[in-house]
Amino acid sequence: MLKINKTKNNDELEIVLEGRLDTTTSPDLEKEVKDDIDGIKSLAFDFTDLEYISSAGLRVLLSSQKIMNKQGNMVIRNASDEIKEIFDVTGFSDILTIE
Repeated sequence: MLKINKTKNNDELEIVLEGRLDTTTSPDLEKEVKDDIDGIKSLAFDFTDLEYISSAGLRVLLSSQKIMNKQGNMVIRNASDEIKEIFDVTGFSDILTIE
Protein backbone atom coordinates (compact mmCIF):
# COMPACT_ATOMS: atom_id res chain seq x y z
CA MET A 1 0.00 0.00 0.00
CA LEU A 2 1.20 3.50 -0.84
CA LYS A 3 -0.13 6.80 0.45
CA ILE A 4 0.62 9.81 -1.79
CA ASN A 5 0.31 13.39 -0.53
CA LYS A 6 0.95 16.25 -2.93
CA THR A 7 1.55 19.90 -2.14
CA LYS A 8 1.68 22.34 -5.03
CA ASN A 9 2.91 25.89 -4.57
CA ASN A 10 3.09 27.88 -7.82
CA ASP A 11 5.78 26.07 -9.87
CA GLU A 12 6.90 23.80 -7.00
CA LEU A 13 5.50 20.34 -6.30
CA GLU A 14 6.28 18.17 -3.30
CA ILE A 15 5.18 14.54 -3.23
CA VAL A 16 5.30 12.76 0.12
CA LEU A 17 5.22 8.97 -0.07
CA GLU A 18 4.29 6.60 2.74
CA GLY A 19 4.40 2.82 2.47
CA ARG A 20 5.69 0.69 -0.40
CA LEU A 21 6.46 1.83 -3.95
CA ASP A 22 6.32 -1.39 -5.94
CA THR A 23 4.79 -2.98 -9.05
CA THR A 24 1.28 -2.62 -7.64
CA THR A 25 1.55 1.01 -6.49
CA SER A 26 3.95 2.60 -9.00
CA PRO A 27 1.21 3.19 -11.63
CA ASP A 28 -0.63 5.31 -9.04
CA LEU A 29 2.45 7.46 -8.46
CA GLU A 30 3.10 7.72 -12.19
CA LYS A 31 -0.45 9.02 -12.74
CA GLU A 32 -0.15 11.52 -9.85
CA VAL A 33 3.14 12.88 -11.23
CA LYS A 34 1.84 13.15 -14.81
CA ASP A 35 -1.33 14.93 -13.63
CA ASP A 36 0.64 17.76 -12.02
CA ILE A 37 4.11 17.99 -13.60
CA ASP A 38 3.28 20.45 -16.40
CA GLY A 39 4.81 23.83 -15.62
CA ILE A 40 6.62 22.56 -12.52
CA LYS A 41 10.17 23.86 -12.11
CA SER A 42 10.96 22.19 -8.76
CA LEU A 43 9.84 18.64 -7.95
CA ALA A 44 10.64 17.14 -4.55
CA PHE A 45 9.91 13.64 -3.31
CA ASP A 46 9.88 13.14 0.47
CA PHE A 47 10.72 9.54 1.37
CA THR A 48 10.60 9.92 5.19
CA ASP A 49 7.92 7.21 5.49
CA LEU A 50 8.72 5.19 2.36
CA GLU A 51 9.52 1.63 3.44
CA TYR A 52 10.44 0.00 0.13
CA ILE A 53 11.04 0.79 -3.53
CA SER A 54 11.11 -1.76 -6.37
CA SER A 55 12.42 -1.52 -9.91
CA ALA A 56 8.95 -0.36 -11.01
CA GLY A 57 9.21 2.52 -8.54
CA LEU A 58 12.70 3.34 -9.77
CA ARG A 59 11.33 3.53 -13.32
CA VAL A 60 8.77 6.16 -12.23
CA LEU A 61 11.55 8.21 -10.60
CA LEU A 62 13.68 7.93 -13.75
CA SER A 63 10.86 9.07 -16.04
CA SER A 64 10.12 11.97 -13.65
CA GLN A 65 13.81 12.93 -13.67
CA LYS A 66 13.89 12.92 -17.49
CA ILE A 67 10.95 15.33 -17.61
CA MET A 68 12.44 17.58 -14.93
CA ASN A 69 15.80 17.68 -16.73
CA LYS A 70 13.98 19.68 -19.42
CA GLN A 71 11.93 21.99 -17.21
CA GLY A 72 13.61 22.32 -13.80
CA ASN A 73 15.07 20.21 -11.05
CA MET A 74 14.09 17.20 -8.97
CA VAL A 75 15.26 16.14 -5.53
CA ILE A 76 14.72 13.14 -3.26
CA ARG A 77 14.62 13.98 0.45
CA ASN A 78 14.79 11.90 3.64
CA ALA A 79 15.46 8.50 2.04
CA SER A 80 16.24 5.72 4.51
CA ASP A 81 19.61 3.98 4.49
CA GLU A 82 17.98 0.94 2.87
CA ILE A 83 16.57 3.00 0.00
CA LYS A 84 19.84 4.92 -0.39
CA GLU A 85 21.59 1.55 -0.69
CA ILE A 86 19.18 0.55 -3.49
CA PHE A 87 20.01 3.86 -5.24
CA ASP A 88 23.75 3.12 -4.85
CA VAL A 89 23.54 -0.48 -6.11
CA THR A 90 21.41 0.45 -9.13
CA GLY A 91 23.47 3.54 -10.00
CA PHE A 92 20.48 5.82 -9.40
CA SER A 93 22.52 7.81 -6.87
CA ASP A 94 24.51 9.07 -9.89
CA ILE A 95 21.34 10.12 -11.73
CA LEU A 96 19.17 11.53 -8.94
CA THR A 97 19.77 14.40 -6.54
CA ILE A 98 19.45 12.89 -3.06
CA GLU A 99 19.46 15.10 0.03
